[in-house]
Amino acid sequence: MPDHRSLVSPTANSLLEKALRDKLQRRKETGGSLGELEPLAIRLGLMQNTLKPRLRAPQLLVFAADHGLAVEGIRPTPSQGGRSTVETVRMLLAQELPVAAFARTQHIDLRVVDCGMAENLAPHDRLMMRKIAHSTRNVRSTMAMSLEQAHAGMRAGIEIGKKLRGNTTLLAGVGVGSHESAALVLSRLTQSPLEDLIEGGPGMDTAELARQMAVFTASQARHQGAKEAIEVLAAFGGFEVAVMTGVILMAASVRNLLVIDGMAACAALMVASRVATPVTDYCMFCRSHSHPGLTQALRLFRAGALLELGLESTDGTGATLAWPLVKSAVALLAEPAAAAADAAAAPVEEAAGEPEPFAPPTLEPSPFGQALY
Repeated sequence: MPDHRSLVSPTANSLLEKALRDKLQRRKETGGSLGELEPLAIRLGLMQNTLKPRLRAPQLLVFAADHGLAVEGIRPTPSQGGRSTVETVRMLLAQELPVAAFARTQHIDLRVVDCGMAENLAPHDRLMMRKIAHSTRNVRSTMAMSLEQAHAGMRAGIEIGKKLRGNTTLLAGVGVGSHESAALVLSRLTQSPLEDLIEGGPGMDTAELARQMAVFTASQARHQGAKEAIEVLAAFGGFEVAVMTGVILMAASVRNLLVIDGMAACAALMVASRVATPVTDYCMFCRSHSHPGLTQALRLFRAGALLELGLESTDGTGATLAWPLVKSAVALLAEPAAAAADAAAAPVEEAAGEPEPFAPPTLEPSPFGQALY
């Protein structure tokens, strides 16, 4: 198994935080208060361990997989437009969905990762093939995947994370049954009532919700013994969650910003946080639809979305729309001359080179030891 540094630094640094607050206070004396943009800027400075954070080469990774739960009559959510997983991916690759247009406008590199779609697609320069299997199995009758497949998915994600070009990754998942699979993972890992995470979205009638809850309750009962994070992932999760988990762990280990959008990304983050708790320090949250279950998922992280725009769209859309807000928070900490130079160099807003560290980070070892793999 490949060597991997699984030590993730907590971002807490009281000295640096005070210096960041002092810097913002000086800005405030001339420009006034910028409200919630200021704590956002402080978090970004702490993530990069510097008074002058910089954002480079942002990437939106959309992880796609099919789910065995679909045989139980699970339908695409309204935000998926009633489309199958492969139809959604084809539209993403053809840049026919709003998320692709917004990513292009914001100079965000959009890639789709095939983690386990039932169908095979022709090669495409924006499609990364990391298929673990052609769909997970039906969790009502057996584990969604084997433990070996769960580990294989995480390894695939770690390899993707090692090759990320920049220091900012936006993560989202797509797939029929993805929301429900993620809800099962989150419910078991946090001991949260499943109905709070599955609660019917717009347009679902009471009878259909009751039928689906019976399926999910039976699935929970079948896998009562799954308690540890990887066991829960294998029992209930999707391949997109497994691969995302690996990306999150790898990206956080090198202090990258992670923008989490949607239920599948929340489930992956929860699994990753059981491997290395500080990964949540590197996350900001967005939403692309109003499903009540996602609201509850965000509460599990004591978080809210950066923007609330009433979207009902493909996961990842909210992240692309929030990107200018994140860039503005970084600009708030830039020196005036540097900010002017960055503006002149637009649209290439990411400066070359790494930020200089403010102080050596304190590393927290993973409960899985010095190496995850």
